[in-house]
Amino acid sequence: MYKLWAALEEAKKLKWVDLTHGLNNDSPYWAGIPDGSVELGKVVFDWGNPMLECVIQTFKFPGQFGTHIDFPGHFDKEGARSEKFGVEDAVFPLCVIDITDKVKEDCHYAVTVDDIKAYEAKYGDIPDGAFVALRTDWSKNWPDMNKLSGIAEDGSENFPGWSLDALKYIYEVRNAAANGHETLDTDASAEAAKAGDLACERYVLEKGKLQIEVLCNLDQVQPAGAVLFAAWAKIENAVGLPVRVWAITE
Repeated sequence: MYKLWAALEEAKKLKWVDLTHGLNNDSPYWAGIPDGSVELGKVVFDWGNPMLECVIQTFKFPGQFGTHIDFPGHFDKEGARSEKFGVEDAVFPLCVIDITDKVKEDCHYAVTVDDIKAYEAKYGDIPDGAFVALRTDWSKNWPDMNKLSGIAEDGSENFPGWSLDALKYIYEVRNAAANGHETLDTDASAEAAKAGDLACERYVLEKGKLQIEVLCNLDQVQPAGAVLFAAWAKIENAVGLPVRVWAITE
């Protein structure tokens, strides 16, 4: 048997985990995006047309919708956009940093460098070109926008996420290629409030890195040893696109 076919047969014996939320016309999206920006599956050519018996739909959505990838141009005026990233940029060794216990105690928790060093002490150093995913189990709040945003009685947002120091560690001490998380934003809400900006997201994208937001099912993936695949439509000049993400794991 050919080498790649044999490797695929072996891979099929492992666990394949979909890390992507399903989308429909009621799926949540950031409040700053105007109403009417989502229209999925509108039929524009229907059954019974004498020209051809088939159905054709159109799909309208923001780039930052559901589980999506952000390209550097999302926050960096000179940053690369979708056409700069090829298929070789869509497969990564996957490291999953689990902070669920700390999030249960504090919904504002931001992962620390010590958390990542503890992970590395157990599983080994984050490898070059890795995708580092932050597991918080926040995806279990999907598709309730208020729960995803952690809206409190005073209207404030409250959710966990990354700290700037942790991101600097995975990119500057290690050589990660991308990061991801289950929340709507990179920054833990308390970190964003302190900075008065989405400073963590800005750091990632201004560094020319990729990130995937609103992941799910990270609880079904081994912390180390898995491989992540990401697939997005080949649309030029995009600063973000909905993405299908999956992992192959032991």
